[in-house]
Amino acid sequence: MPGKLIHGPQRGTHPLVWLAAIICTIVSIAVIIAGIVVFAGYMVIHPRVPFIKVTQAHLDKFHNDPTSLLETAITIVVRAENDNTKAHASFSDLSFTLSFQGLKIARLVANPFDVRKNYSVDFNYMVESSSIPLSSEQVDQVDSSLKRDRISFDLKGNVRARWRVGLLGSVRFWGHLNCRLNFHPLNGSYIYSPCSSRAK
Repeated sequence: MPGKLIHGPQRGTHPLVWLAAIICTIVSIAVIIAGIVVFAGYMVIHPRVPFIKVTQAHLDKFHNDPTSLLETAITIVVRAENDNTKAHASFSDLSFTLSFQGLKIARLVANPFDVRKNYSVDFNYMVESSSIPLSSEQVDQVDSSLKRDRISFDLKGNVRARWRVGLLGSVRFWGHLNCRLNFHPLNGSYIYSPCSSRAK
């Protein structure tokens, strides 16, 4: 005699399971749409990171007297550049340290400022040091640099930038500057080399 197949009572899917599935579907669709919007916005706006760079400099004075005291004066032009054609940029916390052979000469700072779309702002820093005592080793290095007609200073520091990319919101980041500024001490001219916070 063939056996009988007995079916138990069937249970439907719990409403909470359906609710969770619907929520997950909605979230997934929202994430996909947000990704498409961000990508489309990027393709349309082509956002570029604002940056700081040294455009020009001049060694106005460089004198090492017989008592091993160094006196120097330098003019440095720092440019804040915003290459975005559709995004306004703001800069803050700009602070750079100018040093010579590890000796701090000056700190270059600026109050918060704005740079409009596709524009740049220049800051002219005129740095003049007080008499800086040099060690015998540093004096020898200065003498050697003068003979080679090439003297070097270090410029290091940071700046915070923020810019709004349309409907995508504001973007913030830190820019870092770490450069060596080289000069001909005989005439004070600047030996140009790239000095920028722009990522290499």
